[in-house]
Amino acid sequence: MKFRPLHDRVVVKRVDAEEKTSGGIIIPDTAKEKPMEGEVVAVGPGARNEQGQIVALDVKAGDRVLFGKWSGTEVKIDGEELLIMKESDLMGIIEGQVAKKKAA
Repeated sequence: MKFRPLHDRVVVKRVDAEEKTSGGIIIPDTAKEKPMEGEVVAVGPGARNEQGQIVALDVKAGDRVLFGKWSGTEVKIDGEELLIMKESDLMGIIEGQVAKKKAA
């Protein structure tokens, strides 16, 4: 099944948090918090302004984003847990994240 969000909504897949601290301590699943970082899976066409024109979103599929702890609505589509939220719930785009992880 394909899912396309409407208006200014985005679909985000949470990125798994590190299972080990920088000091080498392994964090059990029960003590982990849900990550507040994710990858945008799909975006809607945009919201309408006062003149009725569609204003495109700043994020696109594939962007790594940061969002609030309680942001969005959790849904399960094709067995995959996703979040649907408005673009205004996103705090920002994380740039250069992939390059840092490969270098480490």
